[in-house]
Formats: sequence, structure tokens, C-alpha cells
Amino acid sequence: MANTRGKQTVWDMVLSMAAIGVVVAVIYVFIPHDKNHDPITPVSYTVELDQARRDAPFKVAGPVGLGKGWQASSVTYDSSDPKNVQWHLGFVDPQNQYAAVEQSNAPAAGFIAQKSHGARRDGTRLIAGEQWIRYDGTKYDALVREEKGVTTMVTGTSSPARLAELAAALQERGGQ
Repeated sequence: MANTRGKQTVWDMVLSMAAIGVVVAVIYVFIPHDKNHDPITPVSYTVELDQARRDAPFKVAGPVGLGKGWQASSVTYDSSDPKNVQWHLGFVDPQNQYAAVEQSNAPAAGFIAQKSHGARRDGTRLIAGEQWIRYDGTKYDALVREEKGVTTMVTGTSSPARLAELAAALQERGGQ
């Protein structure tokens, strides 16, 4: 009897595993899954942009009329240190690359090095009538404009054309 009982236990286990396999297969077949699904959850940045424009000691940049396919993915405004107020607005561009608007009244050299991940200066570029300094990096490229105590950057993994598109869409308002 011990021999028969051992065989029944193995057979029961095989049946249980088959039943679990059928349930998993049904779930896989009937629950939608898209391998190309975009895991980015778009964020709204209107409230933070308005707040930053009321509070910041400089004119805060935000895009207007950015082309189709751009999704805002992150936004922060930090005014805890009056000598290092920072505005950040991150995007995923139409090619699924990262681009961000970064602004601060902190010393420019350190801010640029930090936000561009050590990119090196590489010429200038005229965008929408404004002169921008180009930075080329191994991780991020950047476009930088320094004026009146504030550094404005457009940086990320996006192509230079996409970074320029974001820079051209920026409008600065507010500030104290």
C-alpha cells in the first residue's frame, strides 16, 4: 500500500501543476499585455510652474506649443536655499528619450556640471533668436544660457535637434 500511495501523491502533484499551468495560460491569453507599452506616467506641471513663477527670484522657463509626442514625466521646484533655487521639468520626447529644463540661481559652473553629468562645452547655437552654449557629454548633452544671475539648461539623452526644439519652446515668466 505504501508503494501505491507514493505514486498517487506524485500523480496528484502532476495534476495540480497542470491545473495551475492552465490557469496561468488563461490569464496570459486573456489579460492584455503590450510589449511596447509606455510605462511612463505623464504628469501635469501647471500648478508647480505657476507656483515657481510666483515665488522664484528669476523668470521661470516653461514650454509653450511643444510638438506632439512630448510627455512631461517629472517636475520639482526647490526654494529651500535662496542662493540655490532650482526648477526642474523633465520630459520624454517623441523618440522616448529624456530631456529636461533645469534652472537655478546657484553658481553656474557647478550647476552645469551636475545637471549635464559632466558634459564639456562645445560651441554655441542660435535658437529662436537666443544664443545657447552647447555641451557634449557621454551621458547627457545640454544647451545652456546664462544671464542675470540665472542659468537655464535644456539637457538629457534627446538628440540635439530635440533639445533645440524644447529650448525654442521655452517662455520665461514671473520672477521677483
